[in-house]
Amino acid sequence: MSSESAIRPFTIAVPQAELDDLADRVARTRLPRPAPGDDWDYGTPNHYLAAMVEQWRTTFDWRAQEARMNAFPQYLTEIDGQTIHFVHVPSAETDATPLLLLHTYPGSFAEFLDMIGPLTDPVAHGGRREDAFSVVVPSMPGTGFSTPVADRGWTMARVARTYDTLMRRLGYETYGTHGSDGGAMISRELGLLDPPGFLGLHVLQLFSFPSGDPSEFERLEPADYAGLEHMQWFQQVGGYNQMNGSRPQTVAVGLADSPVAQLAYNELFNSFGNGTSLVTEEQILTQVSLSWLTNTAATAVRYHFEEAHSGVEPRVSAARTGVQVFADDFQTIKVFAERDNTGIVHWSRHERGGHYAAMEVPDAIVGDLRTFFSPY
Repeated sequence: MSSESAIRPFTIAVPQAELDDLADRVARTRLPRPAPGDDWDYGTPNHYLAAMVEQWRTTFDWRAQEARMNAFPQYLTEIDGQTIHFVHVPSAETDATPLLLLHTYPGSFAEFLDMIGPLTDPVAHGGRREDAFSVVVPSMPGTGFSTPVADRGWTMARVARTYDTLMRRLGYETYGTHGSDGGAMISRELGLLDPPGFLGLHVLQLFSFPSGDPSEFERLEPADYAGLEHMQWFQQVGGYNQMNGSRPQTVAVGLADSPVAQLAYNELFNSFGNGTSLVTEEQILTQVSLSWLTNTAATAVRYHFEEAHSGVEPRVSAARTGVQVFADDFQTIKVFAERDNTGIVHWSRHERGGHYAAMEVPDAIVGDLRTFFSPY
Protein backbone atom coordinates (compact mmCIF):
# COMPACT_ATOMS: atom_id res chain seq x y z
CA MET A 1 0.00 0.00 0.00
CA SER A 2 1.42 3.42 -0.94
CA SER A 3 1.96 6.09 1.70
CA GLU A 4 -0.92 8.08 0.21
CA SER A 5 -3.38 5.20 0.65
CA ALA A 6 -2.01 3.87 3.94
CA ILE A 7 -4.37 3.31 6.83
CA ARG A 8 -2.88 3.87 10.25
CA PRO A 9 -4.38 3.18 13.69
CA PHE A 10 -5.45 6.14 15.80
CA THR A 11 -6.17 6.58 19.50
CA ILE A 12 -7.67 9.70 21.07
CA ALA A 13 -5.28 11.06 23.68
CA VAL A 14 -5.94 14.71 24.50
CA PRO A 15 -2.98 16.23 26.38
CA GLN A 16 -3.79 17.06 30.00
CA ALA A 17 -2.64 20.65 29.42
CA GLU A 18 -5.49 21.12 26.93
CA LEU A 19 -8.03 19.77 29.41
CA ASP A 20 -6.62 22.08 32.07
CA ASP A 21 -6.96 25.03 29.70
CA LEU A 22 -10.58 24.08 28.96
CA ALA A 23 -11.34 23.82 32.67
CA ASP A 24 -9.76 27.23 33.28
CA ARG A 25 -11.75 28.88 30.50
CA VAL A 26 -15.01 27.32 31.69
CA ALA A 27 -14.32 28.45 35.27
CA ARG A 28 -13.76 32.04 34.07
CA THR A 29 -16.97 32.21 32.00
CA ARG A 30 -18.59 35.60 31.71
CA LEU A 31 -22.22 35.27 30.68
CA PRO A 32 -24.05 38.06 28.86
CA ARG A 33 -26.67 40.17 30.56
CA PRO A 34 -29.79 37.98 30.57
CA ALA A 35 -32.64 38.62 28.17
CA PRO A 36 -36.06 39.50 29.61
CA GLY A 37 -37.50 36.37 31.18
CA ASP A 38 -34.22 34.45 30.64
CA ASP A 39 -36.05 31.92 28.46
CA TRP A 40 -35.22 30.55 25.00
CA ASP A 41 -37.10 33.23 23.04
CA TYR A 42 -33.99 35.35 22.47
CA GLY A 43 -31.61 32.41 22.14
CA THR A 44 -29.69 30.22 24.58
CA PRO A 45 -30.59 31.51 28.09
CA ASN A 46 -28.27 32.21 30.99
CA HIS A 47 -29.96 29.79 33.40
CA TYR A 48 -29.27 26.87 31.04
CA LEU A 49 -25.67 27.95 30.40
CA ALA A 50 -24.95 28.47 34.09
CA ALA A 51 -26.15 24.96 34.95
CA MET A 52 -24.20 23.41 32.08
CA VAL A 53 -21.05 25.33 33.00
CA GLU A 54 -21.31 24.02 36.55
CA GLN A 55 -21.69 20.44 35.30
CA TRP A 56 -18.84 20.90 32.81
CA ARG A 57 -16.62 22.30 35.56
CA THR A 58 -17.41 19.86 38.37
CA THR A 59 -18.76 16.50 37.17
CA PHE A 60 -18.20 16.00 33.42
CA ASP A 61 -15.43 13.45 32.83
CA TRP A 62 -13.75 13.82 29.43
CA ARG A 63 -11.40 10.91 30.12
CA ALA A 64 -14.38 8.60 30.58
CA GLN A 65 -15.83 9.74 27.25
CA GLU A 66 -12.42 9.43 25.60
CA ALA A 67 -12.19 5.82 26.82
CA ARG A 68 -15.68 5.13 25.51
CA MET A 69 -14.68 6.36 22.05
CA ASN A 70 -11.38 4.47 22.16
CA ALA A 71 -13.26 1.23 22.84
CA PHE A 72 -13.84 1.15 19.08
CA PRO A 73 -10.97 0.81 16.57
CA GLN A 74 -10.15 4.12 14.91
CA TYR A 75 -7.95 4.97 11.96
CA LEU A 76 -6.58 7.79 9.83
CA THR A 77 -5.97 7.83 6.08
CA GLU A 78 -5.31 10.45 3.40
CA ILE A 79 -7.83 11.00 0.57
CA ASP A 80 -7.89 13.95 -1.84
CA GLY A 81 -5.22 15.67 0.22
CA GLN A 82 -7.31 15.43 3.36
CA THR A 83 -6.76 13.43 6.54
CA ILE A 84 -9.85 11.31 7.19
CA HIS A 85 -10.56 9.91 10.65
CA PHE A 86 -12.93 6.96 10.95
CA VAL A 87 -14.13 4.11 13.13
CA HIS A 88 -14.19 0.72 11.40
CA VAL A 89 -15.88 -2.26 13.05
CA PRO A 90 -16.29 -5.27 10.74
CA SER A 91 -18.92 -7.76 11.83
CA ALA A 92 -17.90 -11.29 12.71
CA GLU A 93 -20.89 -12.49 10.71
CA THR A 94 -20.21 -13.51 7.14
CA ASP A 95 -22.15 -11.61 4.47
CA ALA A 96 -22.66 -8.63 6.79
CA THR A 97 -23.82 -5.52 4.92
CA PRO A 98 -21.17 -2.76 4.78
CA LEU A 99 -22.67 0.48 6.08
CA LEU A 100 -21.48 4.08 6.35
CA LEU A 101 -22.86 6.00 9.35
CA LEU A 102 -22.71 9.75 8.66
CA HIS A 103 -23.09 12.34 11.41
CA THR A 104 -24.86 15.68 11.78
CA TYR A 105 -23.90 19.31 12.17
CA PRO A 106 -23.22 20.16 14.91
CA GLY A 107 -22.15 16.67 15.83
CA SER A 108 -19.51 14.01 15.39
CA PHE A 109 -18.80 10.34 14.87
CA ALA A 110 -19.54 9.85 18.59
CA GLU A 111 -23.27 10.13 17.85
CA PHE A 112 -23.26 6.51 16.72
CA LEU A 113 -21.42 4.78 19.57
CA ASP A 114 -24.61 3.20 20.97
CA MET A 115 -25.54 1.80 17.54
CA ILE A 116 -22.29 0.04 16.67
CA GLY A 117 -22.79 -3.02 18.88
CA PRO A 118 -26.38 -3.77 17.80
CA LEU A 119 -25.46 -3.30 14.14
CA THR A 120 -22.29 -5.38 14.08
CA ASP A 121 -23.39 -8.09 16.56
CA PRO A 122 -27.17 -8.36 16.16
CA VAL A 123 -27.52 -11.75 17.85
CA ALA A 124 -26.19 -10.28 21.08
CA HIS A 125 -28.74 -7.45 20.83
CA GLY A 126 -31.96 -9.26 20.02
CA GLY A 127 -31.53 -9.54 16.24
CA ARG A 128 -30.70 -12.22 13.72
CA ARG A 129 -27.29 -12.97 12.27
CA GLU A 130 -28.57 -11.92 8.84
CA ASP A 131 -29.20 -8.45 10.32
CA ALA A 132 -25.45 -7.85 10.69
CA PHE A 133 -23.62 -4.80 9.35
CA SER A 134 -19.94 -3.96 9.11
CA VAL A 135 -19.82 -0.28 10.01
CA VAL A 136 -17.59 2.61 9.01
CA VAL A 137 -18.11 5.89 10.87
CA PRO A 138 -16.04 8.74 9.41
CA SER A 139 -15.59 12.25 10.77
CA MET A 140 -16.54 14.79 8.12
CA PRO A 141 -13.50 16.68 6.83
CA GLY A 142 -13.06 19.62 9.16
CA THR A 143 -14.74 18.00 12.16
CA GLY A 144 -13.29 15.96 14.99
CA PHE A 145 -10.01 14.40 13.97
CA SER A 146 -10.45 14.81 10.18
CA THR A 147 -8.27 17.90 10.27
CA PRO A 148 -6.84 20.26 9.30
CA VAL A 149 -8.71 21.47 6.21
CA ALA A 150 -6.50 23.75 4.18
CA ASP A 151 -8.29 24.14 0.85
CA ARG A 152 -11.66 25.38 -0.38
CA GLY A 153 -14.47 23.48 -2.03
CA TRP A 154 -15.35 20.81 0.53
CA THR A 155 -18.97 20.46 -0.51
CA MET A 156 -21.19 17.52 0.38
CA ALA A 157 -20.57 16.08 -3.10
CA ARG A 158 -16.81 16.16 -2.57
CA VAL A 159 -17.22 14.44 0.81
CA ALA A 160 -19.38 11.79 -0.88
CA ARG A 161 -16.62 11.04 -3.40
CA THR A 162 -14.11 10.87 -0.55
CA TYR A 163 -16.24 8.38 1.36
CA ASP A 164 -16.65 6.17 -1.70
CA THR A 165 -12.86 6.10 -2.01
CA LEU A 166 -12.64 5.20 1.68
CA MET A 167 -15.02 2.26 1.33
CA ARG A 168 -13.08 0.93 -1.69
CA ARG A 169 -9.83 1.35 0.21
CA LEU A 170 -11.29 -0.77 3.01
CA GLY A 171 -12.09 -3.49 0.50
CA TYR A 172 -15.87 -3.05 0.25
CA GLU A 173 -17.27 -3.58 -3.24
CA THR A 174 -20.82 -2.85 -2.08
CA TYR A 175 -22.18 -0.69 0.74
CA GLY A 176 -25.10 1.41 1.92
CA THR A 177 -25.29 4.59 3.93
CA HIS A 178 -27.26 6.16 6.77
CA GLY A 179 -27.22 9.79 7.81
CA SER A 180 -28.92 12.72 9.47
CA ASP A 181 -28.56 16.43 8.70
CA GLY A 182 -25.22 16.86 6.90
CA GLY A 183 -24.93 13.08 6.90
CA ALA A 184 -28.28 12.85 5.10
CA MET A 185 -27.09 15.33 2.48
CA ILE A 186 -23.87 13.39 1.90
CA SER A 187 -25.91 10.18 1.66
CA ARG A 188 -28.06 11.73 -1.05
CA GLU A 189 -24.94 12.86 -2.89
CA LEU A 190 -23.74 9.25 -2.82
CA GLY A 191 -27.07 8.29 -4.35
CA LEU A 192 -26.52 10.82 -7.12
CA LEU A 193 -22.97 9.53 -7.58
CA ASP A 194 -24.37 5.99 -7.75
CA PRO A 195 -21.03 4.20 -7.45
CA PRO A 196 -20.85 0.51 -8.44
CA GLY A 197 -22.39 -1.70 -5.78
CA PHE A 198 -24.22 1.12 -3.98
CA LEU A 199 -27.05 -0.45 -1.98
CA GLY A 200 -29.01 2.68 -1.18
CA LEU A 201 -29.34 5.46 1.35
CA HIS A 202 -31.31 5.56 4.58
CA VAL A 203 -31.80 9.09 5.94
CA LEU A 204 -33.69 10.95 8.63
CA GLN A 205 -34.38 13.89 6.32
CA LEU A 206 -34.75 14.71 2.66
CA PHE A 207 -34.54 18.46 2.37
CA SER A 208 -37.22 19.04 -0.27
CA PHE A 209 -39.30 22.21 -0.24
CA PRO A 210 -42.35 23.58 -2.11
CA SER A 211 -41.66 24.46 -5.73
CA GLY A 212 -44.57 26.86 -6.04
CA ASP A 213 -46.67 24.45 -8.11
CA PRO A 214 -50.25 24.62 -6.67
CA SER A 215 -50.84 20.96 -7.54
CA GLU A 216 -48.28 19.94 -4.92
CA PHE A 217 -50.39 21.44 -2.15
CA GLU A 218 -53.50 19.66 -3.39
CA ARG A 219 -51.86 16.34 -2.50
CA LEU A 220 -50.77 17.30 1.01
CA GLU A 221 -52.19 15.45 3.98
CA PRO A 222 -53.04 17.07 7.36
CA ALA A 223 -49.73 15.90 8.85
CA ASP A 224 -47.90 17.60 5.98
CA TYR A 225 -49.27 21.00 6.96
CA ALA A 226 -47.90 20.46 10.44
CA GLY A 227 -44.58 19.72 8.74
CA LEU A 228 -44.77 23.05 6.89
CA GLU A 229 -45.39 24.83 10.18
CA HIS A 230 -42.33 23.11 11.61
CA MET A 231 -40.27 24.35 8.64
CA GLN A 232 -41.44 27.89 9.27
CA TRP A 233 -40.58 27.63 12.97
CA PHE A 234 -37.11 26.30 12.16
CA GLN A 235 -36.45 29.18 9.77
CA GLN A 236 -37.33 31.60 12.58
CA VAL A 237 -34.87 30.10 15.08
CA GLY A 238 -32.14 28.62 12.85
CA GLY A 239 -30.14 31.79 12.38
CA TYR A 240 -26.88 29.84 12.38
CA ASN A 241 -27.67 28.74 8.81
CA GLN A 242 -27.44 32.33 7.57
CA MET A 243 -24.36 33.14 9.62
CA ASN A 244 -22.49 29.98 8.61
CA GLY A 245 -23.48 30.45 4.99
CA SER A 246 -22.31 34.05 4.77
CA ARG A 247 -19.60 34.77 7.37
CA PRO A 248 -18.36 31.45 8.76
CA GLN A 249 -14.90 32.68 9.69
CA THR A 250 -16.32 35.62 11.64
CA VAL A 251 -18.51 33.51 13.89
CA ALA A 252 -15.73 30.93 14.23
CA VAL A 253 -13.56 33.45 16.09
CA GLY A 254 -15.90 33.50 19.06
CA LEU A 255 -16.49 29.75 18.92
CA ALA A 256 -12.77 28.98 18.82
CA ASP A 257 -11.99 31.32 21.73
CA SER A 258 -14.83 30.46 24.13
CA PRO A 259 -16.06 26.94 24.92
CA VAL A 260 -19.27 28.34 26.37
CA ALA A 261 -19.90 30.34 23.19
CA GLN A 262 -19.65 27.04 21.34
CA LEU A 263 -22.07 25.43 23.79
CA ALA A 264 -24.54 28.27 23.28
CA TYR A 265 -24.18 28.29 19.48
CA ASN A 266 -24.96 24.57 19.36
CA GLU A 267 -28.47 25.13 20.71
CA LEU A 268 -29.81 22.73 18.07
CA PHE A 269 -28.86 19.93 20.48
CA ASN A 270 -31.70 21.31 22.62
CA SER A 271 -34.03 21.82 19.66
CA PHE A 272 -33.74 25.54 20.41
CA GLY A 273 -35.33 25.05 23.82
CA ASN A 274 -38.74 23.89 22.66
CA GLY A 275 -38.71 21.06 25.20
CA THR A 276 -38.63 18.13 22.79
CA SER A 277 -34.94 17.17 22.74
CA LEU A 278 -33.98 13.88 24.39
CA VAL A 279 -30.24 14.49 24.09
CA THR A 280 -28.71 14.30 27.57
CA GLU A 281 -26.52 16.97 29.12
CA GLU A 282 -23.59 14.55 29.16
CA GLN A 283 -24.04 13.85 25.44
CA ILE A 284 -24.09 17.58 24.69
CA LEU A 285 -20.96 18.24 26.73
CA THR A 286 -19.22 15.34 25.00
CA GLN A 287 -20.01 16.74 21.56
CA VAL A 288 -19.06 20.32 22.47
CA SER A 289 -15.86 19.20 24.24
CA LEU A 290 -14.80 17.17 21.19
CA SER A 291 -15.33 20.17 18.93
CA TRP A 292 -13.46 22.44 21.35
CA LEU A 293 -10.51 20.11 21.88
CA THR A 294 -10.01 19.66 18.13
CA ASN A 295 -10.52 23.40 17.44
CA THR A 296 -12.82 22.61 14.55
CA ALA A 297 -15.41 25.38 14.94
CA ALA A 298 -14.17 27.22 11.84
CA THR A 299 -14.10 24.25 9.50
CA ALA A 300 -17.29 22.61 10.82
CA VAL A 301 -19.36 25.73 10.07
CA ARG A 302 -17.86 26.15 6.60
CA TYR A 303 -20.09 23.60 4.83
CA HIS A 304 -23.01 26.02 4.72
CA PHE A 305 -20.80 28.53 2.90
CA GLU A 306 -19.37 25.97 0.48
CA GLU A 307 -22.83 24.66 -0.42
CA ALA A 308 -24.25 28.16 -0.85
CA HIS A 309 -21.42 29.10 -3.23
CA SER A 310 -21.04 25.82 -5.13
CA GLY A 311 -23.13 26.92 -8.13
CA VAL A 312 -24.43 23.35 -8.57
CA GLU A 313 -27.92 22.96 -10.01
CA PRO A 314 -30.39 20.71 -8.12
CA ARG A 315 -30.67 17.15 -9.44
CA VAL A 316 -33.25 14.41 -9.06
CA SER A 317 -31.99 11.28 -7.34
CA ALA A 318 -33.09 7.85 -8.58
CA ALA A 319 -31.17 5.94 -5.90
CA ARG A 320 -32.89 3.40 -3.67
CA THR A 321 -33.91 5.50 -0.68
CA GLY A 322 -35.40 4.95 2.76
CA VAL A 323 -36.72 7.78 4.94
CA GLN A 324 -37.25 7.64 8.70
CA VAL A 325 -39.15 10.64 10.09
CA PHE A 326 -39.08 11.40 13.81
CA ALA A 327 -41.84 13.43 15.48
CA ASP A 328 -39.62 16.20 16.82
CA ASP A 329 -37.30 16.58 13.84
CA PHE A 330 -37.50 18.32 10.47
CA GLN A 331 -40.59 16.84 8.85
CA THR A 332 -39.79 15.52 5.39
CA ILE A 333 -42.92 15.98 3.29
CA LYS A 334 -43.49 13.03 1.02
CA VAL A 335 -45.02 14.94 -1.91
CA PHE A 336 -41.96 17.17 -2.19
CA ALA A 337 -39.49 14.38 -1.44
CA GLU A 338 -40.88 12.08 -4.14
CA ARG A 339 -40.60 14.90 -6.67
CA ASP A 340 -36.85 15.16 -6.01
CA ASN A 341 -36.15 11.49 -5.22
CA THR A 342 -37.79 8.93 -7.48
CA GLY A 343 -36.32 5.86 -5.76
CA ILE A 344 -38.03 6.09 -2.36
CA VAL A 345 -39.03 2.53 -1.39
CA HIS A 346 -39.27 2.81 2.40
CA TRP A 347 -40.96 5.37 4.67
CA SER A 348 -41.49 5.18 8.42
CA ARG A 349 -42.67 7.58 11.12
CA HIS A 350 -41.82 7.50 14.82
CA GLU A 351 -43.57 9.31 17.64
CA ARG A 352 -40.51 9.59 19.88
CA GLY A 353 -37.20 11.16 18.91
CA GLY A 354 -35.82 14.19 17.13
CA HIS A 355 -32.92 15.54 15.10
CA TYR A 356 -30.32 13.55 17.04
CA ALA A 357 -32.22 10.28 17.05
CA ALA A 358 -28.97 8.27 16.94
CA MET A 359 -28.27 9.53 20.45
CA GLU A 360 -31.89 9.78 21.61
CA VAL A 361 -33.47 6.54 20.37
CA PRO A 362 -30.67 4.49 18.74
CA ASP A 363 -32.66 1.24 18.80
CA ALA A 364 -35.33 2.77 16.58
CA ILE A 365 -32.76 3.55 13.88
CA VAL A 366 -31.12 0.13 14.20
CA GLY A 367 -34.50 -1.56 13.65
CA ASP A 368 -35.29 0.60 10.63
CA LEU A 369 -31.88 -0.04 9.09
CA ARG A 370 -32.42 -3.78 9.46
CA THR A 371 -35.75 -3.45 7.65
CA PHE A 372 -34.48 -1.21 4.85
CA PHE A 373 -31.37 -3.24 4.07
CA SER A 374 -32.93 -6.67 4.66
CA PRO A 375 -32.94 -7.61 0.92
CA TYR A 376 -29.14 -7.56 1.10
